[in-house]
Amino acid sequence: MLLIVWLALTYLTASFPFGLWIGLSCAGVDPRQAGSGNTGATNVARLCGTKRGVAVLVLDLLKGYLPVVLGAAFSDSWIFLSLVGLAALLGHMCSIFLYGRGGKGVATTIGVFLAYSPLAALLAVAVCVAVIKRTGYVSAGSLALAATLPLALLVTGNAAYIPVSVVVAAWIAWRHRENISRLLAGEEKSWRRNR
Repeated sequence: MLLIVWLALTYLTASFPFGLWIGLSCAGVDPRQAGSGNTGATNVARLCGTKRGVAVLVLDLLKGYLPVVLGAAFSDSWIFLSLVGLAALLGHMCSIFLYGRGGKGVATTIGVFLAYSPLAALLAVAVCVAVIKRTGYVSAGSLALAATLPLALLVTGNAAYIPVSVVVAAWIAWRHRENISRLLAGEEKSWRRNR
């Protein structure tokens, strides 16, 4: 019963839209109504400044990290912890406070996998940063991060979390489907042009 309660609490806390809150309270901007229309760190940074974007990034990352780390005090089962990670992502990406809408899940994914395997998460982040620097597209880096996670887990000896990483990678790709279409059409917004 305690484990089910923890999953529910994880979903609810991860549902809190930090991007919307910071945009409105600190800059008077609703990120849902401007830019990409997303409440994530990238859109908040474009609309409200880099510092506020970084704040959203850190808070969204903690949405994934803290529930898994604290949940490990109840159970060290990889199945349970995988479900905790998915509950955090569900809350962030399908927030009850945003009527089922939410962010694209990249920062929260980083937090979840930092809790599972710090080295695998850092390897995936390194790939993400390299792709962003090379292409200028945050979306391309985000997709690269998601695609790298299963291999990074395998290489670092954390194979138990490969199934959840595959699910997350597919989920992130689905949430980025419009970005993928724009990338293929050469219409995606470059990070370099927004600096």
